[in-house]
Amino acid sequence: MHKKNNHAGFIPRFDKAFLHPRYWGIWFGVGLLVLLSYLPIKWRDGLMAFIGFLVGKCAKGARRRARINLIYCMSNLTEVQREKIIDEMFCNSTQPIMLILDLCLRGPQFLASRVHWHDRFILDEIEKKKTNIILLLPHAWSIDIPGMLLTSEGKPITAMFHQQRNPLFDYLWNSARMRFGAYMHARKDTIKPFIHAIQQGFWGHYAPDEDYGPEKSIFVDFFDTYKATLPTLGRLMKICNAVVIPIFPVYNYRTHRMDIFIRPPMNQLLAAEDAEVARHINKELEIFLIRYPSQYIWSLKLLKTRRKGEIEPYLREDI
Repeated sequence: MHKKNNHAGFIPRFDKAFLHPRYWGIWFGVGLLVLLSYLPIKWRDGLMAFIGFLVGKCAKGARRRARINLIYCMSNLTEVQREKIIDEMFCNSTQPIMLILDLCLRGPQFLASRVHWHDRFILDEIEKKKTNIILLLPHAWSIDIPGMLLTSEGKPITAMFHQQRNPLFDYLWNSARMRFGAYMHARKDTIKPFIHAIQQGFWGHYAPDEDYGPEKSIFVDFFDTYKATLPTLGRLMKICNAVVIPIFPVYNYRTHRMDIFIRPPMNQLLAAEDAEVARHINKELEIFLIRYPSQYIWSLKLLKTRRKGEIEPYLREDI
């Protein structure tokens, strides 16, 4: 359950109902994950990759969506190459659970020696100028890790979240995200609190790649196809007087290291029309995903909204 707090956004609150037997399965799973998190990293990462691989073989719906997205977006790949990316994607999907547990149970110092920030000076220099910041973070599996690490350093982070259907899972997940003091609010409560927080000096954590339908989106190129993309980032940048910095986290379960890549500020958005803004956003995604395709959540319904007369990819019976 969530309670509104005017100074801290939404704060997860423990509910006595979470002790009901219907939630015991979740508590058992959480306890098991906590035990697994204390295994040696070398064993743990391999085990979680294997679990993710098995899940990927069983999760037919998610696997099919990922396959369709790759067919549309990277049409030059062979079927074997696509399946390899998808298998690796599922191997990567389980790793962030352990990384979040490391941060919550052992603290950021436990993870620090295994994290490498690439071009961190970009972020540091903008911070010195006391300029408002929006972090552009695509839906990588480790999307929450950079924000948690930054808040553990004392950086003020604000983000929007989708409330989960299961209230206990929602409580646990958002409690972890807010472990070091992030300011969060639900998407259903509009974007206004997010804007206000950035204007107050919080660093906005913004995911640009979900499909929100045709009403406010623009169709622009995305890899070998097109995608309904929100162009609001340009306006958000102006309203908040903020600089937009693309970031992408990559966790390698074979080397047990995390690389967080930072790209130059997207200053071109200030003078761009909506269609140009949307295309620039997709270009940034392409730069990251071409290099690290298996780190991305390809199982999202990225291409659900199509032009009039076109069938939704996920409803096609020939794929």
